[in-house]
Amino acid sequence: MSPASLRTWVTGLGVLCAAGRDPAGFTGALRAGHSGITRRETGVSDEAGWPDRSAVIDGFALADALAGCEGLSATLLDSARRSVARSPYNIQVATVTALQGWLSAALDESPAPPARTGVVVAGSNLNGGYAWRQRQRFERDPAYLPPTFALHYQDTDHVGTLSQLLGIRGEGFTVGGASASGNVAIIQGARLIECGALDVCLVVGALTELSPMELRSYCNLRAAAAGGAATTGFGAPFDTGHRGFVPGEGCAVLVLESEASARRRGAPPLAELSGYAQRLDANRLADPSADGEADAMEAAIERAGLSPADIDYVNAHGTGAPLGDAAELQALRKVFGSRGPWVNATKALTGHCLSAAGVVEAVATVIQLRDSFVHPTVGLTSPVDASHRFVGPTAKGVPLRHALSNSFGFGGISTSVVLGAAPA
Repeated sequence: MSPASLRTWVTGLGVLCAAGRDPAGFTGALRAGHSGITRRETGVSDEAGWPDRSAVIDGFALADALAGCEGLSATLLDSARRSVARSPYNIQVATVTALQGWLSAALDESPAPPARTGVVVAGSNLNGGYAWRQRQRFERDPAYLPPTFALHYQDTDHVGTLSQLLGIRGEGFTVGGASASGNVAIIQGARLIECGALDVCLVVGALTELSPMELRSYCNLRAAAAGGAATTGFGAPFDTGHRGFVPGEGCAVLVLESEASARRRGAPPLAELSGYAQRLDANRLADPSADGEADAMEAAIERAGLSPADIDYVNAHGTGAPLGDAAELQALRKVFGSRGPWVNATKALTGHCLSAAGVVEAVATVIQLRDSFVHPTVGLTSPVDASHRFVGPTAKGVPLRHALSNSFGFGGISTSVVLGAAPA
């Protein structure tokens, strides 16, 4: 078998976001249409120009979160606790989520060779909130800046922390593609497996902790949904009331593995990653391109050896930004025609998890493929284009064979991945 023909399976999942603290909780939220989006309680909710809604992980405590990874060895959990107790918030969240994926894939009980295992982390500029807080300390007295800042402010701290904790000795790096970073990481992880460099790849969609300055910039750009005291509703993706994305906190993990490795370990597939594509629009701005998005979808479907008619469901990028929603619906219509596959937007439940969004939504897609349902797009009551087959206010039981998950980023970055139901 040539390297290009290696099949890539999904053998493990992890997720920690406002809609669910683990894969089981997230599955329940998807089925019930439980949204983690709430009105912001930060003292600026009623001020014009700031986001009035967010989807945050309330009350995260490392010890409690690690207790939820019961099934892993006490030694590994204790090592995790000691390793990241003083690390930034998003490193702690990534550690817990990675352990969920490790447990789900049974890599603790049936390990893969460390040198054949790698980690790809999605995202750039992940630690803005942490750097903002340290800047305040620095301004008071530079001597009090902790020396660990030199490690923690760099995105590669995720790679180093997870590789040390899990004994990963293969390839590892971070990748950036703005809001498409999650899908870019999935694509790079699949390529490492297909070319024979790795047997197992931990793909981590890392939580982006925004500073107040970064958050306000999205509002000033009119990308995030800002409001004031009189604002009602958050404006669901693809609804006529949409007015920008809701900032979301989330982290997710996909364990990608070659079919041969999974069979050796006795690890059953949860889904198959059968196709993917990334395209650039030759555009540095935040303007979406329906043609570029359609090109990415068509190329991903073609790589999977499928036709548009074979796609049963699309997990849309669907941020709730009016221009972005319109471009994606135009692209979907170009690829699938009218009344094509089922369409929903996980961001209506999780908010926009930025760099992690693609991996969070890939996890949601695997869950729906596995359990044969499509989740509702909460708040979608008046679609801007009724020619599409949107999922209504409740989940629908639907047999799914193949699904497409879209992620698009500023700078003209369009990505799509095709996931298939688990092979028999």
